[in-house]
Amino acid sequence: MLYTGNYPVRIDSIKVKGNKITQKDVIFRELTFSIGDTVTKKILNYNLNRIYSLDLFTKVELNVKETGNKNVLIINVEESWYIYPIPFIELEDRNIKKLSYGIDFFLRNFRGENESIRIRGALGYDPTILLYYERPYLIRKDNINFSGQIFYQNASNKSNRAAQLYGGDFRQKFIGGYLDFGKRFNIYNKADFQFGYYYIESPRFFPGISASGKRIDHEFTFGISYLFDTRDLAQFPSVGTYAFSMIQFKGLGIDNINYQVVNFDFREYFRIFNELRVKGRFTSRLAFGKLVPYYDYSFIGYQERIRGHYNQIEEGDNYYLGSFELNYPIIKDVNVNLDFLPIIPRSLLSYRFAFYMELFMDTGTTMMNNQRFNVDYLKSGYGAGLIFLILPYNILRIEYALGQQKHSEWILGLGLSF
Repeated sequence: MLYTGNYPVRIDSIKVKGNKITQKDVIFRELTFSIGDTVTKKILNYNLNRIYSLDLFTKVELNVKETGNKNVLIINVEESWYIYPIPFIELEDRNIKKLSYGIDFFLRNFRGENESIRIRGALGYDPTILLYYERPYLIRKDNINFSGQIFYQNASNKSNRAAQLYGGDFRQKFIGGYLDFGKRFNIYNKADFQFGYYYIESPRFFPGISASGKRIDHEFTFGISYLFDTRDLAQFPSVGTYAFSMIQFKGLGIDNINYQVVNFDFREYFRIFNELRVKGRFTSRLAFGKLVPYYDYSFIGYQERIRGHYNQIEEGDNYYLGSFELNYPIIKDVNVNLDFLPIIPRSLLSYRFAFYMELFMDTGTTMMNNQRFNVDYLKSGYGAGLIFLILPYNILRIEYALGQQKHSEWILGLGLSF
């Protein structure tokens, strides 16, 4: 029978049900407690969301049952669909003439150890071929993980300064990859070491288009990163801290290439009243050294954006970004099952759905290394929006933003802002 006593309660044993593919150890490694520990309802809910963060399940339930004089924690899961061939269409600068299209193919958890394979093929504006592999448990007893990637891309130039020097748009070929080995010290702390090589070919040489002073760069890299992550639900956190830092050594002095890139990303999530959630973020990217090429500048307007200036491109050696958000649920965490539909597998018919409203503010700027910081450089925006969660598959955002000089814009985005 279900436990009806008072919390906290001692956990005498743990059982997992519903895992047809996923190994139990993958779930156990996310728990913040062990057999023999006492737990509260708050701790159980936090751990439920940590299991959800694995992105392997459409439904997770944690129930304590009394069996004789023992309390058994039953973890019930429903596994998601693990094979995703996803067609995509992307517009660069929202310009129909700059359209890329193709397929992203994902194969997840195929041996029950949360492994991932991704194959991406794109045609059109930025032709791309990418192969990615991740294995979280390369050496299980030592918590050693591994990931690797190889890719080819015939990419359009992103730097306005380079375009001015070249006299117009141009393309560069990027071929390369990396190997990444990591160590997970506990459920909150992880360090990684990355080794890579990149071949960058430009159509012709001019100062700054390469780091080597030649038309073609052969760039060897070495990077070290550290991650501290106490968030409850990675896909949509309500509490916790996320802190990531990385330094990359580019070129290592080979072929006259020698510069460094430092990334820092700090996020804090907490509840201030009932279900009203607050989150804040500060992130920066700093590039410095002998010569930072235009293709490795720090950009705002591509992966990182300022709502209210969503499609404005800013570039420099460094960028700095800050964001602040409030969100509140209109519909909170409803399990939706559409298993009455015929033929379609059950794992594609079960979702965790939620609907939130949000208020947000973003600010940021890019700078060159020889510039002094000035608040007048900052671009800022604020607005409101709606967030639709369909987990574990995706998040849809519809936002209305106001920038400086009363500029307004509608934003339709996939995934969280942060």
